[in-house]
Amino acid sequence: MNNLKENVSSWMGIFVGCSIMAIGFVFFINPYNFVPGGVYGASIVMHNLFPSIQVGTFGYMFDIPLLILSLVLLGAKLGARTIVASLFTPFVMNVLSELVYPTQEALQSLDPSMMLGGMLDLSDHLMLACLMGSVLIGVGCGIVVKSQATTGGTDIVAMILQKYANIRFSNGILIVDAIVVAFGLLVIGFGIGTADDSTQPSWHLSFYSLIAIYVTSRVLAYVINGAKDDKLIFVIGSGDMTEFNRFILEDLDRSATYIKSRGLYSNKEKEMLFLVVSHKEVTSVKHKIKEVDPRAFVVVTDAYDTFGEGWKQLPSKGEIQPE
Repeated sequence: MNNLKENVSSWMGIFVGCSIMAIGFVFFINPYNFVPGGVYGASIVMHNLFPSIQVGTFGYMFDIPLLILSLVLLGAKLGARTIVASLFTPFVMNVLSELVYPTQEALQSLDPSMMLGGMLDLSDHLMLACLMGSVLIGVGCGIVVKSQATTGGTDIVAMILQKYANIRFSNGILIVDAIVVAFGLLVIGFGIGTADDSTQPSWHLSFYSLIAIYVTSRVLAYVINGAKDDKLIFVIGSGDMTEFNRFILEDLDRSATYIKSRGLYSNKEKEMLFLVVSHKEVTSVKHKIKEVDPRAFVVVTDAYDTFGEGWKQLPSKGEIQPE
């Protein structure tokens, strides 16, 4: 029964996440020709070259061959959820685009002043449009990944590069996004290859594209991992730390680990206390250390990820991790 609920919840998450992504693209990214990397960034560029073909349709043209290529080169590595997410997102984009633009001409031009009668026209507020679209895409993509799927596209290219060119997955994504943004700069920024002469170059849109890529990646990481604000603290006391130990166990309701250590200068045996706390608890820990042992040596650093009792559970085998 629990597995059934998890599966239903997971599939619902995929459809909801893909829909949120599509909303971000249709209302805030596509009309302003931002190119946020990836398959749909490339689709926006191609739409500028061939306006009669919708952005979502170009998404199909990229995604389907990439899915087939992944089966040939990577084997059955992508699950049904990823395949569904890759195909459902462009479908929603096409449906929404048909609904919000009143005429075929408006649909081809993606004129924001004609979208929903101009109610969401942010042509004079490009940064706001860029941020809103990026946040929605990041949230939607994060929900999809938390539902144990990906949206395919550049993820597949990065996996192929990792396997056959020994390029790290994150670097592969960066390479693909850089190529897509450069493609957008040529086509949209300088009008190369477009039907109309670019009398007013839009090269500045590439800067918005870079902002969109950054914001999307940060929002995606936040949705999947949370704030990642855990702190790792090392404490080497110079005296009796009994009161500090009580503070950790009773006041913070946490535990810690003693690690045997030796001072390089003094050559004396010491005990180093190792503990993980949330960022909200760091100040109280510092104050308590100063109260108990003002001469203690303390190091506070970020904890990238924390698993175990009182924290997150370790991921299962095959579970998708964002970073």
